[in-house]
Amino acid sequence: MTTVSKDSPSILHVDLDAFFASVEQRENPEIRGLPVVVGGLGGRGVVAAASYEARKFGIRSAMSMAQAKQACPTAIFLAPRFDLYSEASHAVMEILGGFTPLVEPLSMDEAFLDVSGARRTLGDGLEIGQLLRARITATVGLTASVGIATSKSLAKIASEDAKPDGILVIEPGHEIEYLHALGVERLWGVGPVTREQLTKLGIITIGDLASRSLDETISILGPSQGNHLYRLAWNQDDREVVPNNSQKSISHEETFSVDISDRKLLEGKVRRLSDRVGERLRSQEAATRTITLKIRSHDFRTITRSRTLDQTTDRSFEIAQAAQRLLKTVDIGGGVRLIGVGAQIAVSDQGIQESLAFDGPPRGHLEVTLDAVRDRFGPGAVVSARDAVDSPDQAPKKRTKGGSKKTR
Repeated sequence: MTTVSKDSPSILHVDLDAFFASVEQRENPEIRGLPVVVGGLGGRGVVAAASYEARKFGIRSAMSMAQAKQACPTAIFLAPRFDLYSEASHAVMEILGGFTPLVEPLSMDEAFLDVSGARRTLGDGLEIGQLLRARITATVGLTASVGIATSKSLAKIASEDAKPDGILVIEPGHEIEYLHALGVERLWGVGPVTREQLTKLGIITIGDLASRSLDETISILGPSQGNHLYRLAWNQDDREVVPNNSQKSISHEETFSVDISDRKLLEGKVRRLSDRVGERLRSQEAATRTITLKIRSHDFRTITRSRTLDQTTDRSFEIAQAAQRLLKTVDIGGGVRLIGVGAQIAVSDQGIQESLAFDGPPRGHLEVTLDAVRDRFGPGAVVSARDAVDSPDQAPKKRTKGGSKKTR
């Protein structure tokens, strides 16, 4: 049994390093140590992740792929493989759950942990952080950076300063000294607009913000954001680590190489996206009552519409029907560059109610069979005749022996 001070920090923020790019380097040893950029390969693609070798050239997430190619023409550019990343993420989260049940995922590549209950047997936060980092590398083949502190916001900042492949502990009593020397943009919730607003007032560091009174901060930023940031500037963050073991929603979206204003074509896109959402619901034995349609217009405006169904469903047909009704409420005259369909998870399969009136294909054998075919041969293996006519490029392609060709 290990003796650990009760004041020892027990909040960990674990963040996988350059996650998508690192998974690709793990899968292909030939590109390890080389600049790797993952993102959309089309003319409108954006960078989803860049390896640390690529970051030396100024390449960063959310940059256009065109800019990235200008910055480093010799980099290796790869399309995302989300199934692969999801598998790696699941493996890492399983490892974290082996240290404590108090794991709060923030995204595929980061999570908070509260290890206060594990300290008596595993040691203090630093020892636990070192153990889990070693286990992630040995088991999943990836590196992670860990920040350890007395609060979630400070642990997250610490993990950023520990990158890449490091660990940093902010000891009790040193939090304010550490925080106040940092740029104000490091606070959780300060984006470019807020940073510019604060800079104009001479507020450059977190210490500058903390030197203002709460009333003054609220007068600058408003009640909600002002109170929030003032508290964080003094490390007043008492939020607990809340385990989130269930996915709240499922969505699929598609970005187009050219803007689309053909409503019939967009309806076909909605059907195919709804098929994928329904398939994932059924694979998780889940259902939905709330369908969401997301559209990004030609001028980059994001439009979201939602519809609540009379009863829960996991049927692709009903999801598509609701999403297409939502599409009718949107003006697409200027063109659409992205469309997405989402479903908020409601209940397990046992709670699904069948429609009393026949208003679409029967749920059951047909969709289960199609799911099995798509699971084995890919999402494009089966499409409806209507979709194949509306968009010939979506018709199933003949598979060649030897697998798919990798793009570099």
